[in-house]
Amino acid sequence: MIIEEMTMDEFAAGVERTRTVFIPFGSVEEHGSHLPLSTDTIQAYEVGKKAALQIPLFVAPPIHYGNCRSTARHPGTISITTTTLKYLLKDIVIYLRNHGLRSFIVLTGHAGGAHRMALQDAGEELITEFADIRMAVVTEFELASREGAPIVETDGDSHAGEIETSRILHTHPHLVKGSGVREFPHFPPGGILVRDKQKYWPGGVWGDPTKATADKGRRLEELVVAKVVELARKLEAFDW
Repeated sequence: MIIEEMTMDEFAAGVERTRTVFIPFGSVEEHGSHLPLSTDTIQAYEVGKKAALQIPLFVAPPIHYGNCRSTARHPGTISITTTTLKYLLKDIVIYLRNHGLRSFIVLTGHAGGAHRMALQDAGEELITEFADIRMAVVTEFELASREGAPIVETDGDSHAGEIETSRILHTHPHLVKGSGVREFPHFPPGGILVRDKQKYWPGGVWGDPTKATADKGRRLEELVVAKVVELARKLEAFDW
């Protein structure tokens, strides 16, 4: 049940079928010279739509913006603060709860540490404030990399590399511009903070996109979808 395509009557009928909603978060962020700025959003939203074909599941409209610190200087990245991100999720969940939904799966295609923590903090505050809801917060990356280890050839692949290029080749091949270039950035050691991270990460890739294929993307997506379906069932059965 794709919320943005539903009427209010269809939404009301959907609540009679399920009280679980999938909320996809992404980003507007550089993904090398070959992938679209909405790569993270595309992946997360596609997973939700495919999962909703297998089980009763509301799929909320994707949130396209995220907190992107490491890529803030790269052309095209549009970052929001962690405070904005946190309260955006809280507002969305509160309104969906008002409409009768009770189980919330937050899947973020963007896996930045501060971004993930802001969503986690929002979820922790929400389950403290509302005793009748369940929440899960997961990242695309942790599901795709952990479950897809036998598929992925590149050790340490994480951004615009083999995994993400394969995913976009599978679902949106027309948005892939070339094969990309293998790159692993070298940031200063010892926790040193730098203002211009692009200086140490010029190509915006962390991995090897040259090893990407559409078939790998299909297999990786199927694994992530299966994990989301499994998570939805566990969350609905979770005794809080």
